[in-house]
Amino acid sequence: MKRLFIILSIFLITTQLYAKTGGCENDPINALNNYPKRTSELIFLLTKNLPDNTQLSIAIIQDGKTNYYGIIKSNDTIKSINNQNKVFEIGSITKVFTSTVLASLVEDERIKLTDPINPYFPFTFNNNTIITFKELANHTSGLSRLPDNLDLSNEANPYKSYGKNQLEEYLKNLLRVEKGTTKTFLYSNIGTGILGYTLGLAEKTSFQELLQSLVFDKYKMNNSYTSSCDLDNKLVKGLNPEGKIASNWDWDVLIGAGGVLSTTEDLVKFATAQFNTNNVELALTRTPTFTVNENMKIGLGWHILKSQNDEDLFWHNGGTGGYTSSITINIDNKTAVIILSNLSAFHHKKENIDILCFQLQR
Repeated sequence: MKRLFIILSIFLITTQLYAKTGGCENDPINALNNYPKRTSELIFLLTKNLPDNTQLSIAIIQDGKTNYYGIIKSNDTIKSINNQNKVFEIGSITKVFTSTVLASLVEDERIKLTDPINPYFPFTFNNNTIITFKELANHTSGLSRLPDNLDLSNEANPYKSYGKNQLEEYLKNLLRVEKGTTKTFLYSNIGTGILGYTLGLAEKTSFQELLQSLVFDKYKMNNSYTSSCDLDNKLVKGLNPEGKIASNWDWDVLIGAGGVLSTTEDLVKFATAQFNTNNVELALTRTPTFTVNENMKIGLGWHILKSQNDEDLFWHNGGTGGYTSSITINIDNKTAVIILSNLSAFHHKKENIDILCFQLQR
């Protein structure tokens, strides 16, 4: 429930901040003079205390147009930069893509949301636990956030060595679920990782291949990847909490939980596709499947919050050792805000990325 508290706290902070940002003690227009005044004020306020070499790549979709805003902090100065085609790790925004693969297979009648994943494994899960595809996609499976046998001693690259053997050991011997008489929301990285891996098993291919064909290729996301290798100068280097260059994270079987790298240009294509009613698989991911409380519902991957105008706001964020990201989409007014950054998810100001995303959506 800690994650839920953080989500709602950030959402409420934006309302308070909105009333306070009538101006800044330093004039951001000098550095961001090609940006609208309100936009530059918000960016300046929420990035001025971030480490040197922090980059933000921002896209705002409104009125059928997309505006890109890129900044880099250098020598304590915030400067504009063109970085909409630069690659960042997007962390848990990957979960929305994983659910999109699921929704595509459901729409093609290859699987059902209510199908258990168990038949795709040649062994019985611990305690004879039965888990469905939908429970993994909306975080109601009862699985913990991380598996007990994940070795976190490699803080710089924690998922690299978690492969098929470790996952099978977990499912056979360590899996435990927190299920009572009613379902509860429990955000789970291992759950979404298992979802992606199982979708690959169901289609007798790798999850990476499914991502490529059902998401990247379909929405023409030509600069989205599942590995940081061979990206050369396309890749913006991540920063650790001290502002030093961080290692990129490598993923094995749990890649569906957070292993995608992308650009704001590609995520704009994905966000814009949400407005097309012909993309029924995307509509399915946005369909509420579970009510967490009066302020939030869960679709397939998406968190669904209520805007001030009582409209649904579809949101997800992401974080890795060297990156933080956030995306919000309003289907009713066809607006979206996307922020990718190389600010570490372990930096004490990481919430500023979500706050800025919600503020710009307003």
